Amino acid sequence: MMSHPRIAAALAIGAGVLAIVLGTALGLAPDLVDAIVEPPTIVRAALIGGSVAIGIVLLTRGLVAMSAGETDIRRLIRGVRLAFLAVAAFAAAAGWALGSPLPLIVALVIAGIDVVETSFMLLVVGGPPPPDPHP
Repeated sequence: MMSHPRIAAALAIGAGVLAIVLGTALGLAPDLVDAIVEPPTIVRAALIGGSVAIGIVLLTRGLVAMSAGETDIRRLIRGVRLAFLAVAAFAAAAGWALGSPLPLIVALVIAGIDVVETSFMLLVVGGPPPPDPHP
C-alpha cells in the first residue's frame, strides 16, 4: 500500500509529464495556440498580471524555503521547485505580453520537468523529517 507522500509524488509526476506532453502537443494545433496566446486584451492583461503575481509569490516562498532548508533537504528541494515554478510563471507572462507561443511552451516544459525532477528527488530522500535542532 502506498503512503500518502508517495501518492502525492506520483500525482505530481503525472502532472509534470502531462505538462510536458501538453507543451509538446500544442505545436500540432495552431488555432488553439493562437487562441491561448492572443486572447482578448482584458483577458490577456489579467493573465499577464496573474502570472507575474503568482511568480512573485512562488519566488518569495521558494527563497524562504531554501534559506530554511539548511537542516531539511526536503524543504530545500521544495524551495527549488517553487523557484523554478516562478520562472515558469514569468515565462508565461512574457508569452502573453509578447503575443508569442514560444515562452508559453517553455513555461509548460520548465514546470513539467521541474515537478517531475523534484518529485523523484523527494521520493529518494523520503523518510521521517529530521528532528528540530532548536526545540
